[in-house]
Amino acid sequence: MRLVVARCTVDYDGRLTAHLPEATRLIMVKADGCVAIHADGGAYKPLNWMNAPNRLVEDGAEWRVVSPKGETLIITIHEIISDTNWDLGVDPGLVKDGVEAHIQELLANDPTTIGDGYKLVRREYPTDIGPVDLLCRDEDDSVIAIEVKRRGEIDGVEQLSRYLEFLNQDPRLSPVRGVFVAQEIKPQAKVLASERSITCVEVDYNELRGIESPQLKLL
Repeated sequence: MRLVVARCTVDYDGRLTAHLPEATRLIMVKADGCVAIHADGGAYKPLNWMNAPNRLVEDGAEWRVVSPKGETLIITIHEIISDTNWDLGVDPGLVKDGVEAHIQELLANDPTTIGDGYKLVRREYPTDIGPVDLLCRDEDDSVIAIEVKRRGEIDGVEQLSRYLEFLNQDPRLSPVRGVFVAQEIKPQAKVLASERSITCVEVDYNELRGIESPQLKLL
């Protein structure tokens, strides 16, 4: 990655036209060709940028960046304060923690954290309209369909409702009850779930990882 701190003006011509008057800015040129101009503020968002692929030509004080669509970014350098290159190597990518798959895995390992006596039948139970996250049986051997979300909203309740309608057509499973599980469930989703006789359970991801029997909120 090349990092240039310079006094510069910037002109963009493409979907619109834009001009940045002379000021000291950070110009970032990434290995993939992306060029971004940053000020000392505005968090992570650049003042202007050109995503790869593009072509960068340095002609003295003028840097011209051209995209395949003909967009042009012209950086006029008035004074270079710093110009450095850094080899950052291959980035392993962002590893997200607490996503739906992780919560689903923890609940599959111990379904009793959702309901007393729950036993896992299958994770990702296949249906013609998509897989049910967890299919369990309770102490009475009744079938429970469980939909897991990180944030519980109305569309998740609708999704579980469709699964229940489909599963209840199978005499080997019917009657099937639904449980909607999330770290946080929106009030509107709770109301809809209640109207459809679906149980809502809020879980704490950290407690699921560190405590065998976390305190859950039945809603």
